[in-house]
Amino acid sequence: MDFDDVFAIASTFPGVVRSTSYGTPAIKLGTKFLLREREPGILALQRPSIDERDMLIEADPDLFFITDHYRDYPYVLIRMDRLEPDHFRALFETIWREKATKAQISAYNR
Repeated sequence: MDFDDVFAIASTFPGVVRSTSYGTPAIKLGTKFLLREREPGILALQRPSIDERDMLIEADPDLFFITDHYRDYPYVLIRMDRLEPDHFRALFETIWREKATKAQISAYNR
């Protein structure tokens, strides 16, 4: 996958917009940050908790990792070349639902 593939999936969720963050392509829900391309081929994806992030890394360290910079923050880094579209959709839906309004969730569920 590349960032265009990631955005194509993310854009199927109500309220999602393409943006920038720190000069790199990003995806937001309105003005709320969800993820960005940290560097070519690497996504920085917000997670619900550090514990959940650590479980992802333990389960699949070839796909998920962090750097020291992210150690104290609920973000996980993802190698896009190893990311399957269905897996990304599930990961994205989790963070989208946390920040979506009730109306956006209702629209998506229809």
